[in-house]
Amino acid sequence: MLWRSNERAIQSVLESIDLPVSATDGPFPRGSHWQVHKFGGTCLADAQRIQAAVELILAEPAQSKVVVVSAMGSHPLSPVKVTDLLLNMVTKAACQDQAFLIDLAALQEKHVQTAKALLGEGRELNRFVSRLLDDIANLKAMLQAIAIAGVVMEAFTDFVVGHGEVWSALLFAATLRQKGGDASFMDTRDLMVVNTTSDGNNVDLDYDISHIRLDAWGRRHGVSAIIVATGFIAKTPSGQVTTLKRNGSDYSATILGALFQSSRITIWTDVDGVFSADPRKVSEAVCLPSLSYHEAWELSYFGASVLHPRTTMPAMKYNIPIAIRNFFNQSSIGTQISDERTDSAITGRVMVKGFATIDNVALIELRGTGMVGVVGTAASIFSTVRNAGVNVIMISQASSEHSVCFAVKQAEAEQAVLALNSTFGEAIVAGRIGKVVKIDNCCVLAAVGHQMASRKGVAATMFSALAKANINIRSIAQGSSEYNITVLIDQQDSIKALRAVHGRFYLATLPIAVGIVGPGAIGATLLEQLRQQAQDLRSSFDIDVRVLGLISSRKMLLSDSALDLDTWKERFDMEAQPANLEAFAAHLSSNYVPNTVIIDATASDTPPAYYLQWMQQGIHIITPNKKLNSGPLERYQALRQFQRGSYIHFLYEATVGAGLPVIATLKHLRETGDRVLKVEGIFSGTLSYIFNTFAAGARFSDVVSEAKAQGYTEPDPRDDLAGMDVARKVTILARECGLTMELEDVPVHSLVPAPLQEVASVSDFMTLLPEYDDDMASQLADAEASGECLRFVGVVDCTAGSGSVEMKRYSKSHPFAQLSGSDNIIAFTTARYANQPLIVRGPGAGAEVTAGGVFSDLLRLAAYLGAPS
Repeated sequence: MLWRSNERAIQSVLESIDLPVSATDGPFPRGSHWQVHKFGGTCLADAQRIQAAVELILAEPAQSKVVVVSAMGSHPLSPVKVTDLLLNMVTKAACQDQAFLIDLAALQEKHVQTAKALLGEGRELNRFVSRLLDDIANLKAMLQAIAIAGVVMEAFTDFVVGHGEVWSALLFAATLRQKGGDASFMDTRDLMVVNTTSDGNNVDLDYDISHIRLDAWGRRHGVSAIIVATGFIAKTPSGQVTTLKRNGSDYSATILGALFQSSRITIWTDVDGVFSADPRKVSEAVCLPSLSYHEAWELSYFGASVLHPRTTMPAMKYNIPIAIRNFFNQSSIGTQISDERTDSAITGRVMVKGFATIDNVALIELRGTGMVGVVGTAASIFSTVRNAGVNVIMISQASSEHSVCFAVKQAEAEQAVLALNSTFGEAIVAGRIGKVVKIDNCCVLAAVGHQMASRKGVAATMFSALAKANINIRSIAQGSSEYNITVLIDQQDSIKALRAVHGRFYLATLPIAVGIVGPGAIGATLLEQLRQQAQDLRSSFDIDVRVLGLISSRKMLLSDSALDLDTWKERFDMEAQPANLEAFAAHLSSNYVPNTVIIDATASDTPPAYYLQWMQQGIHIITPNKKLNSGPLERYQALRQFQRGSYIHFLYEATVGAGLPVIATLKHLRETGDRVLKVEGIFSGTLSYIFNTFAAGARFSDVVSEAKAQGYTEPDPRDDLAGMDVARKVTILARECGLTMELEDVPVHSLVPAPLQEVASVSDFMTLLPEYDDDMASQLADAEASGECLRFVGVVDCTAGSGSVEMKRYSKSHPFAQLSGSDNIIAFTTARYANQPLIVRGPGAGAEVTAGGVFSDLLRLAAYLGAPS
């Protein structure tokens, strides 16, 4: 190896850096017995944390250790980071602001007090404080010079800012020695030689010279069991102090790992490791136990809190695994980054390691027939963008070469457009290329994982999850490396999209956030049904229903996590706030669960007015409320048109027949090509009970009174007898059959005598109703004489394009005559069922069956969203 064989080069370096040779001859002892530990500034923010880090290192069983430290970070009692304070001092000095002296004094005080707490009185404290005061004096002189000149060079800034790491390393090494450790201080400026990259934003290590300098360092200082090294700082080949730029201290750790040829590098930080998504945006993100170097690169590029790609390269050079551990939660195993490729997905599903986003980008597109087959067009586009100083984040080009689109940072978009218009101005004027199009406020979403493309269905699953979350994809890019699938979406959908794709790949169950409008009879019954079935839904059907909100006409209860369905009533009574439907929907649409549904369990006119707005917010709607589907046709059609153009679902099976499959049956008939001729039925449980009970010898008013007493009717029986509830159901069915019918188009035979329709009170109505029994008795007698019975029915005549609600006579052999109690019955006469109608019959009213119908719609929605069927 060069650093072991080229003695002439070693001697030359020794002479150039003026390091005298000690009694320790030969190369520095590199090898797997070394382990590198790097502590970030947060881990070293005060004496207590430094003490804990020192104890961790002393307890580490490795034979030889390198400890790389950052400058002291922020702490609740000392919120300013040392590095930030040093940079601010340089800025103030350049502005001739003498306040830098105050900052310098604060730095001195912070480090002296920390040293006293760690070292106590004695030799180690005196040595550290002496070095600190010398450095403070030098810094003061340099800052005074900068203040006089009123200008600062980058080299001066690098020199000043590196002192935080120097003091931190000196203090750490002194504390180790104070506790009996064999520790020495290493100033990495003595061995790390780096060259600035062409873009000026990064540096590359000169391995050959740095290896030689490491040998020289060992000859001068010997080899301790623990070497405490400064992070972040190095020198140029000319000997000028510099820094390692972004992620500098982490980069120092991997460089030293490579130079020492260590067996492991551990980065101690304040997070458990690398997560499958940003846990601030996706609460259910999981810590990944392992990543390949390439996966780490991809996630880092897209903004995940992972090591910068340049940082991992020294470790990759020698195949050294990097562990990212939480200093404040050492029980967590953290994330290991290495070249080991394990395809065992955490959830047992398709292998996608993580998701990340780049926010605030713009999409720029060039298209035109003049681009097809023209050699060098793409090269000219991207050369123009490069010359404008704009970084391209993502590229997508159709194979026809008709269009090229790419993403850039939003702040650089206009600059790129101006440059492209200048370069292609002539072609644009001539019409060979269209106008440069810029789409603002976009976001890049990436899925990262080893060999994703070789797994069937990964891209389909990702795109399906986005579609079902009602998120539009503007552009797609996938490299042949199989590590990344990237899509461009609207910025406003960033968090929702991240949650949707993460949930689809990582959650064993499909989460659905539920908000219930109207926790009354039906709503409360549904909550009880959900409570009883919650465990079975999770274990047997992979569905996790989370009720996040309840709202009545007066108050509402909002929760960021799933409400306990055993205690929701108590919380609703004690913690509710004033009702606000817009705030209710906003809470649900912004929650952490990607799939959200509002269940309107009321009969009110108010919630349906918000349905379209809620759906535009990405919220699915389930309801037994008939007011939307039988309300103004224009509003109904606007909602259905939106629904057809989106993946937002509107389910309303319980609007007709409660829990009976009436809407589903009608949809099935039409979707399979059958032609519906007529739908006829007894749609009111109340009126079904009344006419099943009304027989010869019975008075109609007595039957109504009995129905009211047993709770079959509304508090005011006229609401049932007027037939308007049936008319709404007829209107709903007519529209389902394709008829454009308004509620007013349905003639209704009201059973409320005209003189009683305006009676003020219910009691007065019930008192006066017997006066009209003779009319109903006469109609019943006529029917009985003909072997028939009376039934109150709704009819949709598709051939005539009409609907009606009326009292009709049926043969006693007719299915409608065979009902009992409050059952509903619906007959579908179609081209296929022309001779014998298709019959649906069963309980069509009541909180239990209506809530059951709503529950069924919720399960249907879960199936649409990806739950196992």
